[in-house]
Amino acid sequence: MSAVVANASSPSRSPSHTSNSIRSGRSSGQDSDHSSVHNSAPAPNLVESGDVAEIADLTLDAVKDYRKIIRLLQCRVCSGILQKPVTTPCGRSLCQSCLPETHVRHNISWPATTNWLEGFTCPFEDCGKEHALGACNLDVTLAKAIDLFDTALNAHQGPLEQSGFSVHVTALDEWQVAGIPSLAERDGSEMIHSGSRLLATYMLVKAGQLKYETETSYAILQGDNDALDAAENTTFTKIKDSVRTEMDCQVCHALFLDPLTTNCGHTFCRSCVRRFLDHSTLCPICRRSLALQAQASEESTPPNLCLTKMLNGFWADDLAARVQALRLEQQASHGGFDIPIFVCTLSFPRMPTFLHVFEPRYRLMMRRAMEADRIFGMVLFKRHPVPGGPHFEELGTLLRIVNLEYMPDGRSLVETIGVSRFRVTRSGLFDGYIVGNVARIDDISVEEEEAMEIAETTRGQGVRNFAQHDVPYDPENVEDQPPPTPISLEELNSRSTQELVDIGIAFVRRMQHQSVSWLVPRILAIYGDCPTDPATFPWWLGSILPVRDEEKYRLLSTTSVRERLKICCRWIIEWESSRWSVFRRH
Repeated sequence: MSAVVANASSPSRSPSHTSNSIRSGRSSGQDSDHSSVHNSAPAPNLVESGDVAEIADLTLDAVKDYRKIIRLLQCRVCSGILQKPVTTPCGRSLCQSCLPETHVRHNISWPATTNWLEGFTCPFEDCGKEHALGACNLDVTLAKAIDLFDTALNAHQGPLEQSGFSVHVTALDEWQVAGIPSLAERDGSEMIHSGSRLLATYMLVKAGQLKYETETSYAILQGDNDALDAAENTTFTKIKDSVRTEMDCQVCHALFLDPLTTNCGHTFCRSCVRRFLDHSTLCPICRRSLALQAQASEESTPPNLCLTKMLNGFWADDLAARVQALRLEQQASHGGFDIPIFVCTLSFPRMPTFLHVFEPRYRLMMRRAMEADRIFGMVLFKRHPVPGGPHFEELGTLLRIVNLEYMPDGRSLVETIGVSRFRVTRSGLFDGYIVGNVARIDDISVEEEEAMEIAETTRGQGVRNFAQHDVPYDPENVEDQPPPTPISLEELNSRSTQELVDIGIAFVRRMQHQSVSWLVPRILAIYGDCPTDPATFPWWLGSILPVRDEEKYRLLSTTSVRERLKICCRWIIEWESSRWSVFRRH
């Protein structure tokens, strides 16, 4: 079993030995603020929203980008203004009424929540994946933004019409856009409108005469061009000010950064989603259950594309300033590295780790963490380090300090909870302790989990053996009944995700009946009772099952819940095969 209380140095090492063992290639005489660094990969940029210059380049101009601005509000399916917009898991938005016909989804056991077994094929050619109907609810933020845009634009319609401006807007076909007008259709849509070019384009869309991909041309029939440009800028500024009121994340209360829309329809910064999923699987606003993986990769869970374009186009300067502030904050802490790193024990996401901190360098680390974001990294000592390389494993877990108690002699007892996993890409020393640049280890998305389950269970249906698994287990006759676990890796692959976690839960119940030492009330008081959530179970079992750290370490490199469950089932097979054979011999 992994240590419940972990000291700042390994029991088998003296403090001086431990200090030398984590110095990333430095001699013991170089214990200054910084050391030469150890690189295992290029240092990642933790800011997830792109380069500041790139963001600024995306600014939309009210005088030149009328078509781009209005296109943000259009449905890609029906080309109308988005009505009751829904954002799919692929990040694309469409009208709720434009959702395709649904079908029943098969071979999916997790997450089998309401409306999750009903799905549809994404109507966008650049996606084409199957989406669960339960993952597509009204996009609250986008719906409010469109309503505010419409209200603000209509409020300026009267003054613009009275100003004497008249604009002729024409929808161009692909031949006109390509510069070959001789091949153009002669029945293209056009409109003469009293007002601005922005308003004329909007009205053409509302009239159903401007397809999503169609470009436009404009001719000013009446009014001064400079005066019209000034009026366009004034109108657009008012629209942006109105819409801006809905563009703050309800977790950090700042402008959305990499907006992610959840299955309940609420939108948050991606980093805020990861933060609150570390504590709860409920939406902070509506308290509905979220079918999101806290550690899902950015590629697996794309941002809300419509809101992203709106943020970049409307408030590029504000967004650039926020990105720059985050970047400077990251560079200022830990001597230019991302996080401080504690070299001690094996920790897992969602699981508690208790530390007894007594070394001065780690006392300093804890104090700085408490003054900042309470986050630090935990990595395991490397049993066979490479000469000149780091003396710790490259994979670890970010821990958040929950509670810290100081003792009279300066030592401290620290309670932490696992947040997420990382890979150390570059490391060095800062005031005596290890610091490093890290890259997140992300899981695949729920959709990809489902696709993996479908592929494996469908492929393995011919080899599935339910006979042994379906035999009722009688805890009163442990000596006469073998445990109902799969007998081969091939059979494990053919099991559904829910069956895999059921195998694990049944194993824990059998072990509790046998009163094993690692399931005593003291341990359960720390780690909690056996979870039924497939995403949590592997971390829980890995925290309490007395297997080698090298085996448990494998969990940190996995990218799917299903993969981790199969590792746990292999442990169970080996454990019960060994215990059963020994038990039968006696």
